[in-house]
Amino acid sequence: MRPHTSGSPRRRTSRGLLAVAAVVAATMTLPMGALAQDELEGSISFLHKYGDPRYTPYFESVVAAYEEANPGVSIDMTAETDQGVKDKLRVLAASNTLPDVYFSWAGDFTKKFVRGDLAMDLSDDVTGDWEASFTPAALDAYTYDGSLYGVPITLDAKYLIYNTQMFEDNGLAIPTNLEELLATCDAFKEAGVENPITFGNQFGWPAIHFMTQLNAYFVPPDTLATDYDPATGEFTDPGYLAALQAFSDINEHCLTPGSNGIAHSSAQAMFLTGQSPMHYLEAVEFEVLQEENGAPAEIAANWDFTKLPPPADAAGDIGALEGAPDGFLVNPSSEHPEIAVDFLRFLTSLDNAQKLTEELGWLSPIIGSATAENTFPANVQVVDDITSASSMSIWLDTVTHIDVANAYLDGVQAILDGSKTPEDVVADVQAAAVSAKADTAG
Repeated sequence: MRPHTSGSPRRRTSRGLLAVAAVVAATMTLPMGALAQDELEGSISFLHKYGDPRYTPYFESVVAAYEEANPGVSIDMTAETDQGVKDKLRVLAASNTLPDVYFSWAGDFTKKFVRGDLAMDLSDDVTGDWEASFTPAALDAYTYDGSLYGVPITLDAKYLIYNTQMFEDNGLAIPTNLEELLATCDAFKEAGVENPITFGNQFGWPAIHFMTQLNAYFVPPDTLATDYDPATGEFTDPGYLAALQAFSDINEHCLTPGSNGIAHSSAQAMFLTGQSPMHYLEAVEFEVLQEENGAPAEIAANWDFTKLPPPADAAGDIGALEGAPDGFLVNPSSEHPEIAVDFLRFLTSLDNAQKLTEELGWLSPIIGSATAENTFPANVQVVDDITSASSMSIWLDTVTHIDVANAYLDGVQAILDGSKTPEDVVADVQAAAVSAKADTAG
């Protein structure tokens, strides 16, 4: 559980502080996220990245329900895409006109707002039953220097999925360490399977996901934390080179050749058509493996998942699980922080969290939100995995400074096409860390 710090700087207006005190008093006798209808008055803006037509109805319904329960409140919601929200946040942050509640990925993406005093410290707000309702790892992902700055809404993790029938047909066991994985890939190739792990890296992020988990395995946690902080990062630990070499080995033994020219969706289709025994997939994508969502019956009935196997001599944390929540921050300049916080409390109530899983197929960080009634067994297991994980390894391209992230993105693509060695990439990452440190200091 994240440490709680009292007496944190609040960066709120005096009126906001008085309003929060009134809201806290009102909630003492009310259910979570259900304030008395005449307690809150005002308007807030709300920016999220779920602009896909499949997803916006859920958020529209939550906003409508909150406004109905609070007639004095109006919420101006803006829906963007992943790239759209990045572009909009960059412009709004530069002009200091961020919305009252806005989306942010965990990691250095959020820390940029924290460093710029653009994210409100929520440590004294997310407490008691509300705090206890979250999977601890989800709150940890938005905790920096002992203070909480974000409220997580979704949860995701990365797994190696495998075709149980193909393993059985070839007399192969599920690998338990990295060395066994490489040997298993070789065995499949000898049996005529060209792509033991079907893989597409056209847009760069799939390879970064391999590196996220491999860095956690090869580099001690304290060293990772130091290096992922742009103010102190150096990336000189030998584990970084070992992780890149492991990725190079996985590419040679397991991955689809020419993967930089293959879309992730195309690689996924190869697994779904039984052409490949393994695929590296996010839990949020597990729904494509369900027969009701179009997966062939022989695939839907014969798949399982495991973490990417760790090396036998791991110097890092083999209990770490790659993944992260998505979440929201509150603008410390908001005229109505009490409404912003209460809306997030409502958005993450158990009822809305269960609807999120049932209607969108997404996992929520709220404990008890994934059940046998609203999702399939694999998703329930994922939530259990995340709850029991020693730590969450946040996506490398969001947890690190953008210069370091780009060095990794370019570097692993170069390893895949053979134009750079792991040693070359380490040197590029170290140079990027120097640049990141200068940028942060400035």
